[in-house]
Amino acid sequence: MDPTALALVLAGAACHATWNLVAKRSGGGLAFVWMSGVVSLAAMAPWSAAWALSNTWNFSPAMAVAVLISALLHVLYSLVLQHAYRVADFSIVYPVARGSGPFLSVTAALIFLGERPSTTAWMALTAVLTGLALTAGGWGLVRNANAQGSWGGLRWGLATGALIAGYTMVDAWAVKELGMNPSLFYGGGLLLRTALLAPWAIPRRDAMRSAWRRGKGAVLAVGVLSPLAYVLVLLAMQRAPVSQVAPVRELSMLAGVFLGARLLGERVTRAQWVGTVLMLSGVAGLAAAG
Repeated sequence: MDPTALALVLAGAACHATWNLVAKRSGGGLAFVWMSGVVSLAAMAPWSAAWALSNTWNFSPAMAVAVLISALLHVLYSLVLQHAYRVADFSIVYPVARGSGPFLSVTAALIFLGERPSTTAWMALTAVLTGLALTAGGWGLVRNANAQGSWGGLRWGLATGALIAGYTMVDAWAVKELGMNPSLFYGGGLLLRTALLAPWAIPRRDAMRSAWRRGKGAVLAVGVLSPLAYVLVLLAMQRAPVSQVAPVRELSMLAGVFLGARLLGERVTRAQWVGTVLMLSGVAGLAAAG
């Protein structure tokens, strides 16, 4: 992988893990999601407008379709994730969603984008995905879900992962195949996402006022870090194959494990340490694969 692309993905993963930790501690909810989205839109608007005004560009029908599909998938992702958290434990939903996303993204990249990773890249991808599985809890996760009757969490986690893979592919198509500027593409998507969620969020004024009073710092932090994390990944997609970018970006789950252990007092198991080594080895392999 191109070193600059690797640096962009790692920076994006750090931002992603941080805003997810902030969102988790805040309690989340539809009002929180919508308000942080408004902050994201306000943060992105100057960059998107500045690029649009200083460059010559054409907005083709295909680009409009890409923005629309990406916005719809992101809205569905937000709603499915919120539902998953209501019906199952965070410790089941989050790792399943973040772990299945890159696997499905790589599969889709092979089928639809014709990407053909080298042998080194395949070995690195295997290491990253195996590490993700171990970090998520491996077979113990499945046994635990069965014991608690939480297969719904696994199903909704996989549904979330499928949506992650879906918007990853659409976004890669937009910035690589259609040549859209990442800030313009993401800014347009944020505008549509905010508009699509508005009919559900705006009537809940009391919930929004309560969420703002309870955690306006969290709303602002998530609103800024979330678009920053995603734009960094879009920039990386312009420089490296999706089949390499998608697994590396999920190192955010690794960062989340250790942030959780450090700040939330969660225990890091031996399997998670092994998973850490495998993921770091896989990232090094992807960087060497080129």
